[in-house]
Amino acid sequence: MRKLIVSSLLAAAVLCAASPAAHAQIKLGTVDMNQIFTSYYKTKNAEKKINDERAGAKTELDTRLETLKKAMDGINKMNQDMEKPELSEDGKAKAAKDRDEKVQEARDLDRQIAEFRSGREKQLQDQFLRMRTDIIKDIMKVVNEKVKGAGYDLVLDKSGASMGQIPVVLYSRDDIDFSAEIITELNKSAPKAESAAN
Repeated sequence: MRKLIVSSLLAAAVLCAASPAAHAQIKLGTVDMNQIFTSYYKTKNAEKKINDERAGAKTELDTRLETLKKAMDGINKMNQDMEKPELSEDGKAKAAKDRDEKVQEARDLDRQIAEFRSGREKQLQDQFLRMRTDIIKDIMKVVNEKVKGAGYDLVLDKSGASMGQIPVVLYSRDDIDFSAEIITELNKSAPKAESAAN
């Protein structure tokens, strides 16, 4: 369905562009949404926040893995101690019971680590998707204001690809692209340090 709509829009744009009379009546523009998204200071802030949180999660995961490694080393030492010939049968039975408890604790810790890893990664993905949705809303608000203010009839995203991963816009003149204006407008509200870095 989406492919049909895109094809219909492109066909209409080509027909309008081919007709000199229609060309005078239609105002066509392009933007590079990928460039706008990556150039927006809020995108950079969101990526930094997610990367910082991912680094924090990795540190916590590494700490848990180190605890598990120490537990496994302890279990291995208990196994070696149980092999000593001077250990009595009662001593071996007690050591085996202690070792089995440690093995169960290690299994529980391993399960907790797996749950932490998958749960934290899902949290971070969900958080980034929420941030991305808000960023796209910001971008679309500015694009729509520009489109209405300048009287565009049709605006295409140059970064869009078809289902066959072929660019939807095969060619467009540079002078109908207003991506830079959108980026400038979006970054006007950037804090001073961030706007100086852009």
